[in-house]
Amino acid sequence: MENNLVEIRWHGRGGQGAKTASLLLADAAFNTGKYIQGFPEYGPERMGAPITAYNRISDNPIRIHSNIYEPDYVVVVDDTLLESVDVTAGLKETGAIVINTTKDASYLKNVLKGYQGKIYTIDARTVSMETLGKYFPNTPMLAAIVKVSGIMKEEDFIEDMKGSFKHKFAKKPEVIEGNMKALEMALKSVKEV
Repeated sequence: MENNLVEIRWHGRGGQGAKTASLLLADAAFNTGKYIQGFPEYGPERMGAPITAYNRISDNPIRIHSNIYEPDYVVVVDDTLLESVDVTAGLKETGAIVINTTKDASYLKNVLKGYQGKIYTIDARTVSMETLGKYFPNTPMLAAIVKVSGIMKEEDFIEDMKGSFKHKFAKKPEVIEGNMKALEMALKSVKEV
């Protein structure tokens, strides 16, 4: 294994922004001097269909070009997937899973079939409704995985995202402020189960 290579698998549903979040994470990591890969796995591209996306982040060039089978971290953008997708498949017990949910610890431990690693939750719906006025789980989930994985300093991440949003939403400055608030609130809202 290449030293300090971090592998992340995202589980979401089409239209929730899991793919976008994985690409934003790749950009942010790249901008802090890391080597990166961010790629989706394409299945049926329908709204609501389960989708998977991946990130590899390292301080050294990445020479692996395959899907990720033993991720360090898993991000679950939609907790309804917990019942139908084996989200902990291959997940290292030294890693962690980050789930957008309000469900309690006993439910999560049960549905995760005895996964022994760390489990973190965030209520991305509340964060995005309070900061964006709409349900966009990907922005809070992006902040949550940065917090849990420690792949970059939170300040560097916030700074980079500010630049990224300014570029992306140049014509909609009000969107930038909401997204920045969502990231900051999310960083404070992640809880270990």
